[in-house]
Amino acid sequence: MSILRRDPVSLGWVIFPTDRPFRKEHAHEDDERDSPEQCPFCPGHEAETLPEISAYRPPGSGKDSAGWRVRTVPNKYALLRIEGKFDRRGEGLYDMMNAVGAHEVLIETPDHDARFHEYPVTTIEEIMRMARDRVKDLTLDTRFRYIQVFRNHRRRAGETMTHPTSQIIALPVVPRWVREEINQARDHYLQKERCIFCDIINQDTRGPRMICENEAFVALAPYASRFPYECWIYPKDHAHLFQSINDSGLTALADIMKTVFSALHAVLDDPAYNMIIHQAPAQPEKFYHDVRARVNDFYHWHIEVLPRVVRVSGFEYGTGFYVNPVLPETAAADYRGKIQILDESTGRLKAID
Repeated sequence: MSILRRDPVSLGWVIFPTDRPFRKEHAHEDDERDSPEQCPFCPGHEAETLPEISAYRPPGSGKDSAGWRVRTVPNKYALLRIEGKFDRRGEGLYDMMNAVGAHEVLIETPDHDARFHEYPVTTIEEIMRMARDRVKDLTLDTRFRYIQVFRNHRRRAGETMTHPTSQIIALPVVPRWVREEINQARDHYLQKERCIFCDIINQDTRGPRMICENEAFVALAPYASRFPYECWIYPKDHAHLFQSINDSGLTALADIMKTVFSALHAVLDDPAYNMIIHQAPAQPEKFYHDVRARVNDFYHWHIEVLPRVVRVSGFEYGTGFYVNPVLPETAAADYRGKIQILDESTGRLKAID
């Protein structure tokens, strides 16, 4: 079983997977693609994964068999495992505990060579519905404090297998960066009685950093973007939990994600990136107690898209400062220049005039 150790200075936790050996060749690997014949996530290889947790498949199609459209399985090399006890303990001034949680792989499509920006909107909608429903289910386990949904694209962004997948990890603690984001949002709310994310949406929608919008979501280039072409997708209506999104909201979310990722591909030619869903803790009442403000009042879930197109150096790691050679206003303009819409007469994407 993996173990968690807490840094007493930053208060951040580190996972040490005791059953996952370090491979030195990972430091130098390129973007060579795995073959479908060797891929455990391809149709016909269902027996090579752990038993599926959930799948969208035609009626009558058997569990762990071909025919699925979207499929979720436990990660065979999980960072955290659902069995066991936390056994939180001290080692002098240090804290440690067993890495109890959950680690799932959301297999997005049977097509080994598919790309996210090429998916039909209906496929993206199914992927996000699966993610929502898995987060709902994991939240029922009161041991878990935070549910992280993320996607890595290309080796440089942490991808280990090239079949299109997302991942879902349930953690027994609230991550340090999420905690800091929540604390800043709380301070803003206590001063102004407004959600800071709602303020950003109100200020930047239809401004120079707006990328696109639809009836329920808006995509913006953050004012202090850390990476070139960084993009955040926000629900326009205030909500603190991703899993609270309804089915019509999923349709709108899939629509704007299709637009954003198609434009990102057009601007940067299929770059490496991380896509991360940030939301409030799974058990907010156990994370934060304050009669003056509740997490659902001041936190606003969102999706962060982080292209990995520049190297992060010792300066960034040492200071926490990021160096971004592309102003967000320039990035947003470049995105807008590549935005495409669906031509209903042909079913194909076309550039906006």
